[in-house]
Amino acid sequence: MGQVQNTGQSENDEKELELSAIQNLYKKFIEECPSGSLHLHEFKKIFGVTSDSSAESLYMDNIFRSFDLNQDNTLDFVEYVAMLHLVFRGKLEDKLRWSFKVFDKDENGRLDRSEVRSIVRIIHRIKQGTVSDEREKNTLTPEQVCNRIFDLIDVNKDGQITLEEFLEGAERDEWVRKFLTLEVNPSNWVIERQKLKNGMN
Repeated sequence: MGQVQNTGQSENDEKELELSAIQNLYKKFIEECPSGSLHLHEFKKIFGVTSDSSAESLYMDNIFRSFDLNQDNTLDFVEYVAMLHLVFRGKLEDKLRWSFKVFDKDENGRLDRSEVRSIVRIIHRIKQGTVSDEREKNTLTPEQVCNRIFDLIDVNKDGQITLEEFLEGAERDEWVRKFLTLEVNPSNWVIERQKLKNGMN
């Protein structure tokens, strides 16, 4: 009987911790975004992106759009939490589904070559041209990366990639999986903010 009580108590403790974490997150969100909405320029600032023409800025535009579920050009707290959850705790399939949304600029559920090429060029610029093949012996151009993605995952060769092909291709091929699993890492911003706050104290 004592074990059942302990289990119930630990579940309650866990729920209280989660609630406390959400409350703290909300408090921080409101401190940063008093309006209750995170705009694109604020989102870019979080990740330390300042230039509107840089590869990183273009990448952030696509990422922001993919998290803006109601398409109102802002992220509310729920969308913000969904983003953080995906970044820090998301499963591979969830990250791949999200990556597909980033690639799918026209949101028609299929990726054509121009959509894939656009993101590949941005990633290529961010990585300063160091995208290589699976053996990491040959550096690939954006066009070669795009062709490789289509060769490996466009199963029916119709020139478009469906979500199903995208997921299956990433499951089949490690190089594809690594390239298609887009990463967003706000840790540098968090560290810098913490340093600033500690410096003020």
